[in-house]
Amino acid sequence: MYWTRKELKTRAKDVLRTTYWKAFLVSLVLAVLSGGVSSCSFNSSGGTSLSVPGITESWSDVAESSVLAMVIIGFIVLALIIGLLSIAFQIFVVAPFEVGVKQYFKQAAQGDVNMNYLIYSFSKGNYLAVVKAMLWKNFLTFLWYLLLIIPGIVKTYAYEMVPYLLGDNPQIGTKRAVQLSNQMMKGHKWKMFVLDVSFIGWYLLGTLALGIGVLFVMPYYNATKAELYLVLRQQALHDGLTTDKELNAFV
Repeated sequence: MYWTRKELKTRAKDVLRTTYWKAFLVSLVLAVLSGGVSSCSFNSSGGTSLSVPGITESWSDVAESSVLAMVIIGFIVLALIIGLLSIAFQIFVVAPFEVGVKQYFKQAAQGDVNMNYLIYSFSKGNYLAVVKAMLWKNFLTFLWYLLLIIPGIVKTYAYEMVPYLLGDNPQIGTKRAVQLSNQMMKGHKWKMFVLDVSFIGWYLLGTLALGIGVLFVMPYYNATKAELYLVLRQQALHDGLTTDKELNAFV
C-alpha cells in the first residue's frame, strides 16, 4: 500500500485541529517520564587529595587512603543502584506508558479521543503482557546495537510497530508482536526514516525556542506516526499477515 509523508501529515493535522491540547498533554507525560530519570547525574567538586611525600607511608596516609577507597566504592555502588532503578523504571513504567500513548494517538486518528488510553497498559490483564513484549523488543534492539550501529538502527525501525500492535491486542504474544512488526515494516523502513528526518526542521525551531518548543512538535510527530500505523495495519490485513481478530481482540 502506497503512502506519502504529505498524506500522513495532512491527516495528522486534521486530527490535531480539535484535539491538540489533549495530544500535547499525552505527549508531555511520556516525555517527562522518559527523560526524568535519565537526566540524573552526579557532580563532585573538591574531593580528597592524597599526598605522600617520599616513599614512607604513615598510618594517617593508610587511613586517608582507606577513606578515599570507601568513598569511591560508595559512589560506584550508588551509581549502580540508581542505574538499576532507572532500568526498572523504564521497563515497568515508561514502556507501558509508551504503549498507552501510541494507543491514544491511534484511537484519536479513528475519532475516539479519550485520555484514559494513557493508562491503557496498566489495566488488569494487560500490564504483564505489555511489559514482557516491550522488554523483549527493547532487548532485541539492544543486541542488534551491540553488533553494529547500522543494524541497530535498521531493527529499531523494524520493531517500530510493536507498541501499536500491543495497543490493538496486548495478548498478541511477545514474539508475535515483534514478528508481525518486522513483517509490516518490510519495504517501509527507509521511508519511515525519511519521515522522521522531515521533522528535524520543526525540532530545530523548537530547540531555538529555549527547547520548550520541542514539546509542541511532539503531538504532530506522534499523530503522524499513528496515521502510518493505520496504513500499514490495513496493508497487513490485506496481505494476510494478520487478521481482524488478532488485532482487535481487546480493543
